[in-house]
Amino acid sequence: MKDLLSLARFSFAGLRVLLALTLLLGVAYPLLVTGVAQVAFPWQANGSLVTRAGGTTTDPGEAVGSALVGQAVDDDGLFQPRPSAAGDGYDTLSTYGSNWGPEAPELLREIRARRAQVADREGVPADAVPPDAVTASASGLDPHVSPAYAAIQVPRVARAQGLSEQRVRALVAEHTDRRPLGVLGDPGVDVLMLNLAVRRAAGD
Repeated sequence: MKDLLSLARFSFAGLRVLLALTLLLGVAYPLLVTGVAQVAFPWQANGSLVTRAGGTTTDPGEAVGSALVGQAVDDDGLFQPRPSAAGDGYDTLSTYGSNWGPEAPELLREIRARRAQVADREGVPADAVPPDAVTASASGLDPHVSPAYAAIQVPRVARAQGLSEQRVRALVAEHTDRRPLGVLGDPGVDVLMLNLAVRRAAGD
């Protein structure tokens, strides 16, 4: 009987600790972090949503996309993103890259087909097509392309939008993110933000 009472006391004490930690770490802490984020970083906390005018918003009804998530671009007169292997392409519920190895025949065939397609679309030699134009990112949702990929798209976009190539190159430079801390990663061009800027410059 004494052992049963001791077991009950220990079990009840453990249950109280479990409930206290659940309330503290499962309720209070997430609410605190969410509240701080909404006050200090509302744009980032709500998905880095972007409006058609290029501004930021916390109202999803006004948003045209996220600065952090790649998406398909159906307009051939705008900058194109890198390929996506997420689901059927740019699927935020199936974010991943392909599981093909670098020597997989399927991957090599797809790269050759993409390189030919990009070279034809941009009017450049196949060897001028940069790697990110023919390969998907690990997430399949990379919002950036390399400056090299953006550069070969400038003449096509300039013609389609009735802008000078110099003006479009300036827009690319304005929307090129530098290396974090000056040394990490590679510079990247945010396709959504750049396309919105191009549309504004073209008076759309």
